[in-house]
Amino acid sequence: MVHFVGAGCGAPDLITVRGLELLRRADVVIYAGSLVNPALLGTLREGCAVYNSAEMTLEQVLAVMEESEGRGLELVRLHTGDPCLYGAIREQMDALDRMGILWDVCPGVSSFCGAAAAVGGEYTLPGVSQSVIITRMAGRTPVPERESIASLASHGATMVIFLSAGMLEGLQTELLKGAYTPDTPAALVYKASWPEERVARCTVGTLAETGAREGIKKTALVLVGDFLAGSYDRSCLYDPGFSTEFREASR
Repeated sequence: MVHFVGAGCGAPDLITVRGLELLRRADVVIYAGSLVNPALLGTLREGCAVYNSAEMTLEQVLAVMEESEGRGLELVRLHTGDPCLYGAIREQMDALDRMGILWDVCPGVSSFCGAAAAVGGEYTLPGVSQSVIITRMAGRTPVPERESIASLASHGATMVIFLSAGMLEGLQTELLKGAYTPDTPAALVYKASWPEERVARCTVGTLAETGAREGIKKTALVLVGDFLAGSYDRSCLYDPGFSTEFREASR
């Protein structure tokens, strides 16, 4: 059996209870060494075989999975954050299906959640934005033209941009082609929830300048939107004049 487990966004105590239990009983662990906090490996039982997928190809990862299954071992594939975002898990699952190997997924705390916590922000503020666009700049991995930064920025919604901290000049240019202005609030969140976490608040117009000044070139999320500005409407849900299934509106 192969368990795909989300390791969380960095802090070792942000892995889920289920994920930690799977990790502790695993016979084999393949972890994303470039991103997963190695402190989690300290929870493994003695004798657990450990592989760093940063040094492996897909074929090598699958070979370890197939061998482990043949020996009746429990394997955890430990991905950073939640594996459903930029985790390259679909190709692994499909290959396991072809090999007749059972698998399941244990979700994790994504770094976009950790970044919101780091800035003390709420992505979906009433009167500001009720949508969150999670995306990335095109790099060696292409992005469909309909999902270009400029196209998505036209909505003016909250944006969380992954895998783009090394392309801030281009990102800034593309964001400004949309509904954002140079004064739209932004933030760079470096290694959310790790001990070395840093938050650099700025604007869309100073994004590249801020990244250069702070030396942030990777392992950071870019947050964009007026949710960072501070003004918003009061929530209807807790307004005394708003009736719900559980509470009548006050007169």
